[in-house]
Amino acid sequence: MRRYISAYFEDEENLLRATKDLRNKQFSIQDVLTPFPIHGLDPILGFKRSRIPTIGFIGGAIGCIIAFGFQAWAFVVDYPLFIGGKPHFAIPSFIPITFELTVLFAAFAMVFAFLIRSKLGPGANNPIHDERITDDRFMIIVDLDEAGNQDELVKEILLKEEAQEIKVKEIDK
Repeated sequence: MRRYISAYFEDEENLLRATKDLRNKQFSIQDVLTPFPIHGLDPILGFKRSRIPTIGFIGGAIGCIIAFGFQAWAFVVDYPLFIGGKPHFAIPSFIPITFELTVLFAAFAMVFAFLIRSKLGPGANNPIHDERITDDRFMIIVDLDEAGNQDELVKEILLKEEAQEIKVKEIDK
């Protein structure tokens, strides 16, 4: 059984201050759940910059190479046709399809990377801590097992930043 504290906030500024205070005191914050992205929360939690744009670029480059390569092979090697006197290797006519497949491969690469990184694929079993966090509440989850015997200090920090509700819960891991 793992013990954790969940604290609910109505204002993102209070949530940011509480998160910063808990991180400064070296408490283990398991998660911060918000109904919308909060500017400045990622650096406080110590998150690195996302690699999804890099994966999108790699996926787009692969799509570009596949599209251009397939068209070049199809029109030059496999089935060359004379159409209106244009050359077999007519690069300007390859551009629209190459562009479309570049965008398609980049989009699919980013979507799959996001789903894998977020553990949101089929069969994912993500616990719902409280349904209010999808509406208008902000929530911090602090691991008490890693906090030692400092439950009261964690509660004090959360109350100082105007936490609306604080719950101590146990879950099976």
